[in-house]
Amino acid sequence: MIRRALAPLLAALVLLTGAAQAAQATGYRYWSFWDHDGDTWTYATQGPSTARPSDGDVQGFRFAVSEDSKNAARPRGTAVFEVICARTPPQDGKKRVALVIDFGTTADAPSGETPPARRAACARVAPDATTAEALAAVAKPLRYDTNALLCAISGYPEKGCGEQVSSAEKPTTSEKKDTSDDGPSLGLVAGIAVVAVLGAAAAWQARRRRA
Repeated sequence: MIRRALAPLLAALVLLTGAAQAAQATGYRYWSFWDHDGDTWTYATQGPSTARPSDGDVQGFRFAVSEDSKNAARPRGTAVFEVICARTPPQDGKKRVALVIDFGTTADAPSGETPPARRAACARVAPDATTAEALAAVAKPLRYDTNALLCAISGYPEKGCGEQVSSAEKPTTSEKKDTSDDGPSLGLVAGIAVVAVLGAAAAWQARRRRA
């Protein structure tokens, strides 16, 4: 019977279609946290609520849609402590931390919201202050979720926190990885499977007529 002949192909098609749908959830929209060392931004190994920067450190935050830490968009703009803290003189019993706050691009923004202009600020805080405390000193209001995930800086974005973004929503910018040479897409493979199913059906019917 035709159902038996096509069963393996149809099963493969279902698996491919499911994989293609799962692949559409390609990233998350969130604030990433960075350390600046020399001329390089490095993805922070701990969260701002536990990190305790030293006097003279430069740290950054970037709002963007990213798949993971390996391809996360880095903060843009000046990242030089002497420039950012030029108008904030040292003070006994305090430390100064330079913060670069990049609100991202329009493509990264949630629907209906416009990102503020990126900026830098110099936080003068207690010697044992965390990065979160330094950020609160210069960029209120901050918003966190119930798991202490940083959701908003200076009130941006107004809503949402680390939500998944489908491939249809994911921004395409020069900062994103070019995957044009990574091989055939799941959509193409699924399309080939459809052609195979139809071809098998036609061949079975032709053999039946000849018989």
